[in-house]
Amino acid sequence: MSEVTIAPKPFGEWERKIAMRYLRAKKENGGVTLISTISFFGILLAVAVLIIVMSVMNGFRTELLNRVLGVNGHVFVDTRGLTPPMVDNFVRDAGKITGVKSLTRLTQGQVLAVGNAGATRGAMVQGTERSDLMKLDMVSKNIIGGSLNNYGKGEYGGDEIAIGSGLASDLNLLQGDYINLVSPSGAVTAFGAAPVSKEYKVGAIFDVGMSEYDNSLIYMPLEQAQLFFGREGVVEMVEARLDNPDNTEPVMAQFSKLLPNTIITDWRQHSESLVSALGVERAVMRLILMMLVVIAALNIISGLVMLVKNKGRDIAVLRTIGASQGAIMRIFLMIGASIGILGTLFGVVAGTLFCLNIHTIQKIVEMVFGPVFPSEVYFLKQIPAHVEWSEVVIVASFSLIMSVLVTLPPAWRAARLDPVEALRYE
Repeated sequence: MSEVTIAPKPFGEWERKIAMRYLRAKKENGGVTLISTISFFGILLAVAVLIIVMSVMNGFRTELLNRVLGVNGHVFVDTRGLTPPMVDNFVRDAGKITGVKSLTRLTQGQVLAVGNAGATRGAMVQGTERSDLMKLDMVSKNIIGGSLNNYGKGEYGGDEIAIGSGLASDLNLLQGDYINLVSPSGAVTAFGAAPVSKEYKVGAIFDVGMSEYDNSLIYMPLEQAQLFFGREGVVEMVEARLDNPDNTEPVMAQFSKLLPNTIITDWRQHSESLVSALGVERAVMRLILMMLVVIAALNIISGLVMLVKNKGRDIAVLRTIGASQGAIMRIFLMIGASIGILGTLFGVVAGTLFCLNIHTIQKIVEMVFGPVFPSEVYFLKQIPAHVEWSEVVIVASFSLIMSVLVTLPPAWRAARLDPVEALRYE
């Protein structure tokens, strides 16, 4: 009688059938359905949470930087020590540099804003020309009250200004009302700088969706701002906007050649703490959540160890009829990997769908529990989510790799099982 041998192809149909039979086996037949189910949902939730959190952080970073760069420029040139003709020459020459989209002359100053019923609040006045403000889409296309039709028109630019929606709300102001601005540094007298107070008409109210600007920013015609702060003809800063905000260094080098002894900075330096904090938080959060994936994957070990113990007799029989150690190892490897692969796939789908519908989910949650994302704290009014598919691929790959790695120890133990010892007491 010839010896029966089993020589299946690696990961062939026979091995897959055995693996699926063990995976579906009920408890009374030595299966570990409950633990397998827990492992599946653990990986699903871990992957989904990782994708959701990273997408929200990516969205928060993107929205925040878009709003910051939408209101502020990309490169800043300090022109306080330059005469008006020198500033004009620089603007003319700098506008010819490749990558420079536009240049804006600015005069800035802090003021105390006084509204109706004596309400007061500190604010930042940004003196800019009408043409430059109209090009600022983040402001000009987000006017919620009044208009910019009369902005910059009249003697010294007129007396109409544009204020943020938060500032208007705090000062109880509507379009057409008058706001009193008080500057601590006005005209220079023999006794020093005299405070200046003047009323302006609220011509427009804008809402850029970022409380830092909506609550404190005032746009005033450049000539009027120079007159108000006692700096007639003085341009404090030239703000450059680039085609690519990330390509500031070559442009700054060109600016330095035009103005060798002038301070030139970019948006990263102005928002250094914000940019670095977002980067560090993103990296740390990714690391922490990846540990959740590892912990969820470790549940597979528990299930496989119990399965190997319950199926010891079956493994011994398979070994005695010719199944190789490699075949046994591959069978249990497929069992564990199947749980991880299915959990990862469902987790990717669940996490992606959650992110794509996060605004709807937020509205439903807020209907039940009230506001959960106050703009005063988080700067934005809605939870942003930006799914980066490269990030999704990294998360899915990491989960799949961990699912396979944690399967190796129990699969190796099953392959090393001695048939004689397993059948000794059967």
